Amino acid sequence: MKLMPSSSSSSMILIFICLILNFADIKWAVQGRLLSVRKPNHKDAAAFARWLASENSWGILSTISSDLGGAPFGNVVSFSDGFPGKGSGFPYFYLTTLDPTAKYALKDHRSSLTISEYPLGTCGKKDPENPSCAKMTLTGKLTLVDGSSKEAEFARSALFSKHPEMKDWPEDHNFLVFKLDIEDIFLINWYGGPKPLTVDEYLHFVMDKLRIMYIPLHVFPFPFTPRGL
Repeated sequence: MKLMPSSSSSSMILIFICLILNFADIKWAVQGRLLSVRKPNHKDAAAFARWLASENSWGILSTISSDLGGAPFGNVVSFSDGFPGKGSGFPYFYLTTLDPTAKYALKDHRSSLTISEYPLGTCGKKDPENPSCAKMTLTGKLTLVDGSSKEAEFARSALFSKHPEMKDWPEDHNFLVFKLDIEDIFLINWYGGPKPLTVDEYLHFVMDKLRIMYIPLHVFPFPFTPRGL
């Protein structure tokens, strides 16, 4: 006669599995897209902003034009703030001066990066302009990173991890690493206007706090959050 495990033993096994998965490189599937960590509570502005920057891979980078009478020039660009789920908060870009964005930034560093939650697939059927479908604009100075520095090495690794084809872009196009030094953050992720969030609060948020395990209901009948988080 085979003995069935007790309910307490089953619970311990499930908790053990959750602990293992929590520290593994879990990917969350949303509408066919893989997310490194799940969406934070909208009330935690720093966590939400860092999640939005980390999970996104492209946005609208605006610079001050030098040949359009100083008009702002927005351009779709790829970026990365670090390895998936482990972002630094600072967006890095791989740009060529054959494109207006880099050319403008070298003359006038004032820039802003706007990103939306909508491409992540976590807004459901909401319109991208709906306040509960988050959007964020990081404003600051777009500066050139020293190509021989450790920061440039990190930035290239971070960019190539999200955008593998960048490694094969033409060498004669002279692609350079740029960084947005953030001076202001505009975040809307719910009704009631922009969320108060300082650059210091944004940059000092610990990304590991986002690695909270959640077991889908079709697998286990309960969510699991490690103690202390």
